[in-house]
Amino acid sequence: MTVTIQKLLQWKQQQRPIVALTAWEYSIAQILDGAGVDLILVGDSLAMVALGYETTLPLTLDEIVHHAKAVRRGVKEAFFVVDLPFLTYQESPQQALRSAGRVLKETGARAVKIEGGYPEIVETVSRLVRAGIPVMGHVGLTPQSVRQLGYRQQGKTLEDRDRILAEATALEQAGAFAIVLEHIPDDLASKITKKLTIPTIGIGAGNGCDGQILVTHDLLGLTEKQPPFAKVYADLRQTITQAVGEYAKEVRDRTSSQ
Repeated sequence: MTVTIQKLLQWKQQQRPIVALTAWEYSIAQILDGAGVDLILVGDSLAMVALGYETTLPLTLDEIVHHAKAVRRGVKEAFFVVDLPFLTYQESPQQALRSAGRVLKETGARAVKIEGGYPEIVETVSRLVRAGIPVMGHVGLTPQSVRQLGYRQQGKTLEDRDRILAEATALEQAGAFAIVLEHIPDDLASKITKKLTIPTIGIGAGNGCDGQILVTHDLLGLTEKQPPFAKVYADLRQTITQAVGEYAKEVRDRTSSQ
C-alpha cells in the first residue's frame, strides 16, 4: 500500500500512529520500506551522521539531492520527504520555490520539510503549497537554528509554549500537511496535536503525537553521541566493530576463508 498525504490525514483521524525514520542511502531505505515504515525522511541530519559535519548547517542542496536520489530508489511504499538545507529557503519564497522544485523534480520526493514557524517561513510555506509543493513543517527544537538555540529542549517558558503553539497553528493554516514537533515538553506536544487537524510527528516530544520519528543512526546505535531522547534499539556500532575486528584478525593470521 503506497502511503499518501490523504492516508496520513486519515490515520490521524483514526488515531493510528504514524511510523517515521530517516534514511541516507539506498540499502537502508530499502530495509526501512520493507519493514513497513510509513514515512521516510532524508533529513539534514545526514550532514552529521553520513558526512561527518559537526552540525547540519554546512549541508548543501547538491549533497541532499545526491543522497535523496539514492534513497528514492529504495522506497516503494513509504511516503518520501526531503529536508531543505539551511539557507536554501530562508532568503525568500522565490528561493524556496526554486530549491523545493529542484528537490521534487530531481529526487522524486513527495514533499519537502522546512524548519521554523515565524511569519516569513509561514509565508514561504503558503507560497510553496500554492505552487503544488507539499510541505511538512518543523517547530520546537530546530537544528538549523543551533547557533541561536543550541540543542536544549524548547517550550519551557509560558512565552515559548505560546509561541510554538502559534507557529504550529500558523503552519497548518498556511497549508502544511504535517508538522514535526522536536524536543518540546510532552504536554505541549499533546496540546498541539489535539488542536491541529494535520498529523504531528514527534521526536523527543512524548507519546501524545500522531506519530514518531527518529534518526535511524540513533535507533541502530551507530551514533557516537546519542541525543537524550533517542532510544537505542540495537548496538550496531559495537556489532560492526566486533565483526571488523574478527575479520582483521583472520586476515592477519592468514586464517580467513577467502
